[in-house]
Amino acid sequence: MSHPGDTAVQAGYDKEKQLSDSKLEVVALALPEFDDPNMDKDAAMAGILEDDSPYPEVRSAVTNTDDPSIPCSTFRAWVLGIIWAIIIPGLNQFFFFRYPAVTITGIVAQLLIFPLGRTWARLLPNVTVFGIHLNPGPYSIKEHVLSTIMASVGAYSAYATDIVAVQRVYYNQNWSFGYQWMLVMSTQLIGFSIGGIARRFLVQPPSMIWPLNLVTCTLFNTLHSQTYAGIGNRGGISRERFFFYAFLCSFAWYFVPGYLFSALSFFAWVCWIAPNNIPVNQMFGYYHGMGMSLISFDWTQIAQIGSPLAYPWWAQANIIAGFVFFFWFFTPVLYYTNVWDSKYMPISSRGSYDRFGNAYNVSMITNPDGTFNQEAYDAYSPLFISTTFAVSYGLSFASIAATLTHTFLYYRKQIWVQARRSMREQPDIHSRLMARYPQVPEWWYAVIFVTMFAFGIITIEVWDTKFPVQWFILALVIAFLYVIPIGMIQAITNQQVGLNVITELIIGYGLPGRPVAMMMFKTWGYITMLQALTFTSDFKLGHYMKIPPRSMFWAQVVASIIAGTVQLGVQAWMFTNIPGMCTEKQPSGFICPSTEVFGTASIIWGVIGPARQFSKGQVYYALSFFFLVGFICPVISYLLNKKYPNSWMRYVNFPVIFSGTGYIPPATALNYVTWGIVGFIFQYIIRRRHFSWWTKYNYVLSAALDAGVAVGAVIIFFCLQFPLNGDIGRNTVQAWWGNTYVSFFYCENI
Repeated sequence: MSHPGDTAVQAGYDKEKQLSDSKLEVVALALPEFDDPNMDKDAAMAGILEDDSPYPEVRSAVTNTDDPSIPCSTFRAWVLGIIWAIIIPGLNQFFFFRYPAVTITGIVAQLLIFPLGRTWARLLPNVTVFGIHLNPGPYSIKEHVLSTIMASVGAYSAYATDIVAVQRVYYNQNWSFGYQWMLVMSTQLIGFSIGGIARRFLVQPPSMIWPLNLVTCTLFNTLHSQTYAGIGNRGGISRERFFFYAFLCSFAWYFVPGYLFSALSFFAWVCWIAPNNIPVNQMFGYYHGMGMSLISFDWTQIAQIGSPLAYPWWAQANIIAGFVFFFWFFTPVLYYTNVWDSKYMPISSRGSYDRFGNAYNVSMITNPDGTFNQEAYDAYSPLFISTTFAVSYGLSFASIAATLTHTFLYYRKQIWVQARRSMREQPDIHSRLMARYPQVPEWWYAVIFVTMFAFGIITIEVWDTKFPVQWFILALVIAFLYVIPIGMIQAITNQQVGLNVITELIIGYGLPGRPVAMMMFKTWGYITMLQALTFTSDFKLGHYMKIPPRSMFWAQVVASIIAGTVQLGVQAWMFTNIPGMCTEKQPSGFICPSTEVFGTASIIWGVIGPARQFSKGQVYYALSFFFLVGFICPVISYLLNKKYPNSWMRYVNFPVIFSGTGYIPPATALNYVTWGIVGFIFQYIIRRRHFSWWTKYNYVLSAALDAGVAVGAVIIFFCLQFPLNGDIGRNTVQAWWGNTYVSFFYCENI
């Protein structure tokens, strides 16, 4: 006979079992349909997943609560966002054409907006004008996030502005501002409509962590004194004080390599030992060398390709492995065996050369309308590029093929699951919190797409671009097909695969001899995908910070329109008022390095065409085999991973290996070497041995270093370099050997 209490005990047991089963069901739903190297599986199976993220990086940076009553899309937030959506894109466009460039990142906007918002809340009266509250109370974290996104979404130079610059510099075409504006608007905004489709795959799943956003989230929470469980219980100074100290140190130190002793930025110490030894200079030099000196004391050099404190170590290891093999082993082998007549050129360069070793003169092979002249080409010269430039093209070919293969093998199940899963079915805490906000209607994206598509057709048809509309449509199709696989790789590894080379290859074979058409096709194909991922990344930031999606949408669209217009205005002013713009000897450093790379590509792919460069019997035909390499390598790693599931092979990611060095050129080997060293120290050694310190301070330190350098660079330029035509310190600081013999320090003359 059973005891009366047994029924209650059994009922309690059944309830506990149901809760346990429910928790396990949540865990099972959130576990990705692929072997995710970022996931903390122990925490997931222990039940942490039910009220927090299974990823330690996310737990250490993002709060797992939300208060919908916090004001967000306020008049104050929009005014501050628009002001900085004018200032920062304008300044970055100004610096874009300068070498070395100064980039004002979104972190600077984040830091500067914060005290302005606090001051607004303290000083302005709480009155209502036309139903709008001028001062809705204390400056909230959500207002801060929205203003910062507006300031940063268009902060960097719009890619299409380089089309305008190359047309002016290389092809003597200076078309109207209407053409320039519609071109920039179409290329910048049409990707937003595709990004709306990508949200289901790249924002809502917990496995899409977007590591770089975690640095931004940490700084927001630090500035607004947000505390949460993921930060850990470690003692020591607060995150706010740590950020303040690190920011001051970064700001103060940057005056040394950035102004007082610039040789420390290019610390090629091996070249000092043998300054006249050409092979030593080629291997250890900075500017035209392979950067084996390993040392730089300048955070702008170390973080040139992104903060090493924001990348997962396994992704960094893939990038460094690819760099070491292809640029420290493969490239010297090609160079010293004189493949492609490479020994007649520098081993590393961003320019192009003719058969005499001089800079390639595109005017020698073009007709007055900019099209290709075969007879003139035969009489002049084929085009040659440096070994590192050639290898970077080969790796771009491999990365495109590897991305499709890798995505199919590893992510096909998750893509299928996400295609059928709604917002409310997302299992992680952040998606459940965001489910309460109205989503962006699909027709909003459709309106953006149709409008920008019309802008594109007008640009193509009204002006003599020699670019058929059907090729415009093909460019958009390519961007659409690649946005999900490339977005998944970026969201997991913080590494983006570029479509610039594959789009150049397609248009170069399809429409050879048309440089403007080539640049347009590349921009619409590549930047549509890039802008879609920028839109998606910002939506993930809003997802973490619990910003209503509709507010996010309008903030991004309006800020992008403002930023693109400002950048075109700044660029037009510069070409009109700065003497010697985009020439090698421009005294203020406005030599336009990115425009040079863009122009070189327009010659290779648009004027001459890939058929005369990469087809059978041509100089660089061997590079086409990289497509086959990119297709096969992920298959090999997938099969090995299946056979040895617990081995290090699970961390091998060939799209990252092939695309990780995609910043070369204009980035150099030194940027990758120092980036990898710092990443190994913080993301491997400190994370493994001092995890509590890492989880509390790592992303704070990254934000502080970036912010200190950015503010320091702006002050140095506007207070010490730009005034009085650069005469400040000309006979003192600028004249001492630590600044005058920079070419000796980085071995330029090789």
